[in-house]
Amino acid sequence: MGELLSRASVGLGFRRELIPELKTHVPAAIDFFEIAPENWIDFGGVAGRDLRSFTERYPFVCHGLSLSIGSPAPLDEVLLHKIRQFLDQHRIPLYTEHLSYCSDDGHLYDLLPIPFTEEAVKYVAARIHRAQDILERRIALENASFYVRAPITEMSEADFIRAVLTEADCDLHLDVNNVYVNSVNHAYDPIEFIRAMPTERIVYMHMAGHYNEAENLIIDTHGADIIDPVWSLLDQTYRIHGVAPTLLERDFNIPPLHELMREVDRIGLIQSRHDTSHVRAAS
Repeated sequence: MGELLSRASVGLGFRRELIPELKTHVPAAIDFFEIAPENWIDFGGVAGRDLRSFTERYPFVCHGLSLSIGSPAPLDEVLLHKIRQFLDQHRIPLYTEHLSYCSDDGHLYDLLPIPFTEEAVKYVAARIHRAQDILERRIALENASFYVRAPITEMSEADFIRAVLTEADCDLHLDVNNVYVNSVNHAYDPIEFIRAMPTERIVYMHMAGHYNEAENLIIDTHGADIIDPVWSLLDQTYRIHGVAPTLLERDFNIPPLHELMREVDRIGLIQSRHDTSHVRAAS
């Protein structure tokens, strides 16, 4: 993604709740925005004009919610054609999705883990190839949080992700918070997981907050402040893979923009420790 965003760039999820403040002032520390295309496709009127006014002036990336790349149901090619039109319309070069599934004869309203098997690797990779053909773009898959393991497991989560990326020849959207969430829920070392990811395929990263349901159960909500262990994991991720574009996700309990900027600025500060050529602008 080097030609799209500089390595040391920081993004923010583009939420409708933030539009009034962003119309008044976009802080200089925000380098790019992210949107879910499903939330904006076919929107006209004021909402459509608002989005256009920002996509014409700022870099955007798209992070999908409902493609369900690992589903046993047929690939939603109608949705993919709509997404391609949306990406073309707004000149957005990058689309990413979750390496999981959320549908089977209807939407399941949660992200479920794909079985970590060789058969699933080939199945998912074929669907990714088809998606890339329709979108006429190389896409990236995000490591997803999950709460129960798939019933069949032949390899580790990290090995499965690497195998899919290699078989499909696609890129990685590395969610640092999801690594932390899964490391607690499934008792593995998050640093070793991060180290196992292929540096050359990372296009950008996610940071987010979560909810502690129990001592060994974290729910990935994107509705709270980022906790210190996740900040530490981001720092370690930059040490291992180098600095990459990193975006703050906040989807619920959205505070005023100036409060979100504290976390946006903190991402930039951590980046600057690893990339001395990058100096963050004041918010």
